[in-house]
Amino acid sequence: MNLRDLEYLVALAEERHFRKAAEKCFVSQPTLSGQLRKLEDELGVLLMERTSRKVLFTPAGDAITAQARRVLAATKDLRDIARTFTEPMSGELHIGLIPTVGPYLLPHIIPALRQHFPELQIFLYEAQTQVLLKQLADGDLDCLILAQLDDMDNFGSIPLYDEPMLLALPAGDKWAERTEIGLEELKGEKLLMLEDGHCLRDQAMGFCFAAGIGEDSHFKGTSLETLRNMVAAGSGLTLIPKLAVTEHKEDSGVRYLSVTNPCPSRTITLLHRSHSVRRPCFNEMARVISRLLSELL
Repeated sequence: MNLRDLEYLVALAEERHFRKAAEKCFVSQPTLSGQLRKLEDELGVLLMERTSRKVLFTPAGDAITAQARRVLAATKDLRDIARTFTEPMSGELHIGLIPTVGPYLLPHIIPALRQHFPELQIFLYEAQTQVLLKQLADGDLDCLILAQLDDMDNFGSIPLYDEPMLLALPAGDKWAERTEIGLEELKGEKLLMLEDGHCLRDQAMGFCFAAGIGEDSHFKGTSLETLRNMVAAGSGLTLIPKLAVTEHKEDSGVRYLSVTNPCPSRTITLLHRSHSVRRPCFNEMARVISRLLSELL
């Protein structure tokens, strides 16, 4: 048994398809299949049922795969510990970001991170919050940049910046000539929202419901850009994080107002496993990002 065999097993558990698992591991399908059969022979147990259509893991296969994930994560930690003592700001760093942060934050921070940490190889992944949290817990990602939520106590976190949300409204709206609006003035209005699964949706709705603002149930957006286009078309109002507004201030068809009493906002944080040995690296990254965003926002 070797670590590569465990990687094949975990890849197959994730893909449930031999060809896709082999492609993920950069080996041929016969190589992956053959190594897994040898692993079964060595362990003396059937790990999976092979059919023409799909791969079904046995109870033993599920249990051994779960342990394989832990072994691979521990092995990665060993490598990270060694790197921390030699070159803490070098090597690979896998970062996950949510869709309402990544496209708007990355253009501002990636050039600075490359300049400050030239030996760091940064790999970026975008997904919704719950997917990223699982990938972080499983060791597939080193850290996340996302909005802080109440159910993240099992992870270590470093606050990066507080981001207000602005009200986006059509250029012809009755409030279009104003620069700010009190949240209470929106009572009775219905706002366009993102679809389920986006943490920004839950945060925005928290502020809206407290102020007596409803949700427009006729439409749910898949992205901030979809919401922005719906507003430009005159289909309603929505809340947009400030960083997503920065490059669109002069959008024809959309106006942005500051919201007061209270100002809807969210805290963007860098999340990591509580006992991660790469904490020195995260601290340095957070310092650079926080400084950049304090100037930008």
